[in-house]
Amino acid sequence: MDNEQQLPVGHLVADDTEVAIPVVEILTGRGFVTGKSGSGKSNTASVVVEQLLDAGYPVAIIDADGEYYGLKEEYELLHVGADEECDIQVGAEHAEKVASLALEQNVPIIIDVSGYLDEDEADALIRETARHLFAKEKKLKKPFLLVVEECHEYIPEGGGMGETGKMLIKVGKRGRKHGLGIMGISQRPADVKKDFITQANWLVWHRLTWENDTKVVSRIVGSEYGKEVPNLNAGEAFVQTDWTDSGIRRVQFNRKRTFDAGATPGLDDFERPELKSVSDALMEDLEGITELQEQEHDRVAELESRLERKQERIAELENELQTARDVSNAARKMANALAHGDLGGPEEFEERLREKNERIRELRERVEELENEQTELRSFGEWNRDIADIGGPEERDDHDDFESVESDAPTAADGTDTAEPAESTVESTESAESTDERRETADGTATAGKTWGANGTDSEGRESPDDKGSIAAYQRALRERGRRLGSAVSNDSVSETASLVELANADPVAVRIDAARRESLCNEDHTWDIVETLATDGPMTVHEIAAAVTASVEQIQSLLTELRNRSLVTRDDGRQYALDRRGMISVITDPDERAHHSELHSQWRD
Repeated sequence: MDNEQQLPVGHLVADDTEVAIPVVEILTGRGFVTGKSGSGKSNTASVVVEQLLDAGYPVAIIDADGEYYGLKEEYELLHVGADEECDIQVGAEHAEKVASLALEQNVPIIIDVSGYLDEDEADALIRETARHLFAKEKKLKKPFLLVVEECHEYIPEGGGMGETGKMLIKVGKRGRKHGLGIMGISQRPADVKKDFITQANWLVWHRLTWENDTKVVSRIVGSEYGKEVPNLNAGEAFVQTDWTDSGIRRVQFNRKRTFDAGATPGLDDFERPELKSVSDALMEDLEGITELQEQEHDRVAELESRLERKQERIAELENELQTARDVSNAARKMANALAHGDLGGPEEFEERLREKNERIRELRERVEELENEQTELRSFGEWNRDIADIGGPEERDDHDDFESVESDAPTAADGTDTAEPAESTVESTESAESTDERRETADGTATAGKTWGANGTDSEGRESPDDKGSIAAYQRALRERGRRLGSAVSNDSVSETASLVELANADPVAVRIDAARRESLCNEDHTWDIVETLATDGPMTVHEIAAAVTASVEQIQSLLTELRNRSLVTRDDGRQYALDRRGMISVITDPDERAHHSELHSQWRD
């Protein structure tokens, strides 16, 4: 390239002297052309491009408004974009090939982004093309000009600059040393990042009338030019260059020779000129990239469709699995109901099944009552031991009497051990002095949790609760405990910071957990192991819980199902289970639940 080669672009307004610009400065420098709509800025850019093409230097034009295709009236350019009017439709995946054609095969290219409905797609094409041009120029170091129309959209003043703008700024700052030049064009200089304008080594200021824009002229060129720039005629501009010492020149630029596709439409019929087309050989590689991209899209769509079908199948299998579990649970319950009876005919079977289910329900309710009474008696014993520790001899004697009575209170067994559903019954006799719960077997023999000897002592030698002194002490202690319990029940509340473990151990919640346990396949130890694990490590899947406890997956699943039915456990979309804090608080603070626990107080009022 001749470093002294000049390109004529116009003449001075003052004396009609021809104005030419050096090729090397245009191709490798940083230029900025501005002016309001109709002032001639796009014409000036086209004149510069025409002169470069005449001299055999390729360029790449980022065409934001689709107005540069008129160059194809005289020049063979590759017109790429999204419209059908383009030679080929391209995307970001074609950027490397576009840059290769421009730099390595000297093919001038118009990158028309006016037809993209998705701005992100257009930005990606510009960004990737600029990136590949910059990368290739590091090795080639071939003078080349990148023209960017409406550059304020990519390198705006203030915030909001995206990755595309950053790449163009990089070309402006560092492209010159590699031979890559840039020319930015905008009708609003006030909206263009000032770093880009001040780093330009040649600037063209066409007519500007908006005050903010004229202030930019005054600040960069001079106040006298800021006052005069609104009075410039069409095609006139103040030209500011680093390679001349003559200062600011007022230049009338030549008219472009090719079809002006950006001209405002008039009333005359629009006649599109015959445009030159590129060779088929240049198109083959780009078309091959398009075909590969389409195949890739088809493959992705196919895989997404297969994935969707598999997800639907997984959902179906999960539903079938849950149904199988429900059937299994129903069969297990039926087997439990029939375990202690002989089957007869269909009618007899149904009648006995109803009787057994009703009997099981009654027995479970009675077992729950006995367990609650046992818990209450143990609590009374602990309270009396506290009194004995701080009281005198009389209080300690009363405490010993109370312990004697408490030790003989019945111990409620698990629901499966309390009574036989078909052959046994539960009888209860309560009095003001003591409670004696007994089981009655099929042959009529009555047994109690502890038996008293004929001499009025139990098997361990303690006095019988029939002793009047012990009964009196027992009654006094229970009356005092009843008054304290009534006060506690009426003032019960839930702390906002209560942990899940504390909530799970609250009496109303513990009762529901135990009821869920009896309906599941878990024993008591497994049940509380699972609850404690969820309280400390939840949310967890069934298999994660199984790895932390000794219960089987089937046992864990059956318990979790029962706990969910009682609003004590939740399950998310990822099939992870967790204790339901809100549900447990609701159980504790529910008036009906509080009334259930206040029943104990009513037993002692009189």
